[in-house]
Amino acid sequence: MPLNNPQKLNEFLDSGDLESLRSLAIPIKRQLNTSLSFRSAMMLSTHNVKHLLKIPNLTAECVILNLEDGVSAQQKPYALALCAIALASNPKCDKKMVVRVNPLDKGGAEEILFLNPFMPDAIRVPKIRSVEDVKRVLTLVDEGIEIHLSIETKEAWITLSQLKIDPRITAFYLGILDLFADLGLSQTLLIPDNPTAQYMLAHFLMTCRACDVKPVSFVYQDHKNSDGLRNWLELEKMMGYDAKGCIAPAQVELIHEIFGHSEAEIARAREIVRMFEEQIARGISGFVNERYGFIDEPIYKGALAVLSKR
Repeated sequence: MPLNNPQKLNEFLDSGDLESLRSLAIPIKRQLNTSLSFRSAMMLSTHNVKHLLKIPNLTAECVILNLEDGVSAQQKPYALALCAIALASNPKCDKKMVVRVNPLDKGGAEEILFLNPFMPDAIRVPKIRSVEDVKRVLTLVDEGIEIHLSIETKEAWITLSQLKIDPRITAFYLGILDLFADLGLSQTLLIPDNPTAQYMLAHFLMTCRACDVKPVSFVYQDHKNSDGLRNWLELEKMMGYDAKGCIAPAQVELIHEIFGHSEAEIARAREIVRMFEEQIARGISGFVNERYGFIDEPIYKGALAVLSKR
């Protein structure tokens, strides 16, 4: 696989030989990762060969191969080729591999068409503004590839509940910095105890859940401030979030710590599932347990959800 020869890749990058670099991108049939149980969604710059080599050893459960922010206009064609090479070099991956393309009218449409044969697990589209934008995405992305949307414009915020127009749309990412800017709000408001920030998190979470879409909370940019990240994670966990974007391995570990389930939670869920399935086999769908109180189907489904995210 081309990633096994990083020296050659870097030679093509240093010489600006885009044609030779693209010749190494050969589509193969990937085994798609359809899991939506990921807790960490780590951004990875696709113009950096060193970063791409780390994919198999990353602890992040979802890797966002980034072609948008942080990749200069001059680097984008090379990043696109390296992204395709990275996908082809990981035909089966325990991490969900999502490509964040550029906005549709700024090269994103062409990037999607180029990447379709390389079968990313999902394509994430930024700067969505309307249902019409989503309809266009559906015409571009091949069947079988999931569609993820970045919610970072005021128009997308207004139409949030209407954007899930197809089963392939499975996750929304809250781009809160761009959204604050689009709404004319100061980023100084972005602190855990600010009521506006809490409202936005709550509204985003509940709307996504009601639409059967996975909500992924925003990236905390100050990657060296673990206390700041912990404060946000504890708030988001209390609200009901189970996934957050990130940009550093240390953030991944903290996300997994906070968004994981304790052994006590897992033991409780197992016991509830066991008792409910025993009772339902007898035709009893609701009963009182001395330790856990009243148990019925919604409690049972909640326990199953805990076990499914282990």
